Amino acid sequence: MCDYKPPFHVTDRIVSYIAEISEQVGRIAVLQEGTVSPHLRRENRIRTIHSSLAIEHNLRTIC
Repeated sequence: MCDYKPPFHVTDRIVSYIAEISEQVGRIAVLQEGTVSPHLRRENRIRTIHSSLAIEHNLRTIC
């Protein structure tokens, strides 16, 4: 179905680089998760719920 041929060959070296990059991205993601304060997460969650309720024309309020 696909006749596309990329202008390169996938080698073991390329696969190794991809795996290394993926591992580093995962580490960065884990480290950044801990930097967000729980207070900001709570505020953002409340805003999201409030906006969803407003879209649905629901008059309930969240304290």
